[in-house]
Amino acid sequence: MKRTLLTIAVCMTAAVSMNGQLLYKISGNGLEKPSYIIGTHHLANVGFVEKINGVKEALTETDQVYGELKWEALTNPDSLKAMQEVMMLPEGKTLKDILTADQYKRLDDFMTAKLGAGMSNPTVAAQMGKLSPMALVTQFQVLLYMMNHMGEFDPSSTFDQYFQAQAQKNNLPCGGLETVAFQAQVLYKDQTLERQVEQLMCLIDNEQFNSQMMEEMSKAFYAQDLDALKKAMDLKLGTSCDSTPEEEATLIDNRNADWLTKMPAIMKERPTFFAVGAGHLPGEKGLLQLLRNAGYTVEGQ
Repeated sequence: MKRTLLTIAVCMTAAVSMNGQLLYKISGNGLEKPSYIIGTHHLANVGFVEKINGVKEALTETDQVYGELKWEALTNPDSLKAMQEVMMLPEGKTLKDILTADQYKRLDDFMTAKLGAGMSNPTVAAQMGKLSPMALVTQFQVLLYMMNHMGEFDPSSTFDQYFQAQAQKNNLPCGGLETVAFQAQVLYKDQTLERQVEQLMCLIDNEQFNSQMMEEMSKAFYAQDLDALKKAMDLKLGTSCDSTPEEEATLIDNRNADWLTKMPAIMKERPTFFAVGAGHLPGEKGLLQLLRNAGYTVEGQ
């Protein structure tokens, strides 16, 4: 996810592959009415919804919307406070304490080059110096994406939020497959501080590779090509910077398996529109295959 708006324009007009869908219908296995699942891109332009065939019909045919999180829970002041606390280093620690002098300088140089000010700026150090390395990685990824896709991402109206907002307009219930606390743990706490530091340095030292990987993921999303998305997600440097199988399982596979334990009851209660990150859909352990393995008919729209 990161390069030029020209790339995005090309992607939007690209031919759709055999697996060129983001929206899928779930039926059979005892369901009286079908449910739907759509793959999202957390930083995508909301306007792209209009280019996905069948979305309006799917929303009309369903009686509730589920996301990874319930949006109201995510924006709840208590949840935001809890999320902020998880993103901080242990009490009394700063980045200067856990980074070597060389690592701290590389971080400062990176921030200065990209943001105009780094940790050598006392104000910046005071504001960001207590963030965990993984919190910085997440923020840098978003900032770099926004810099390379100016005007595409509006944090006040996100692609994920859109579907729950539509449900609320129609007085339909919304729900989340995970809690804010669980997702915060997965994103910011499951790795040791040492591994977080390594991942931060990997982002800084391999910016071009990471940009290429994220750009390929964005390109695949806008082309509605889940095979290409999976291929981009699986790109490797061949170093310790690559996610371990255990880390990938924590972020994707284990969560997919957990969601599948919840989705049958949710769909049986009422036809549901699920909106989750597109990276959770493809592959043998992706939600589409897991739903098929469970006896459902899953068809692209």
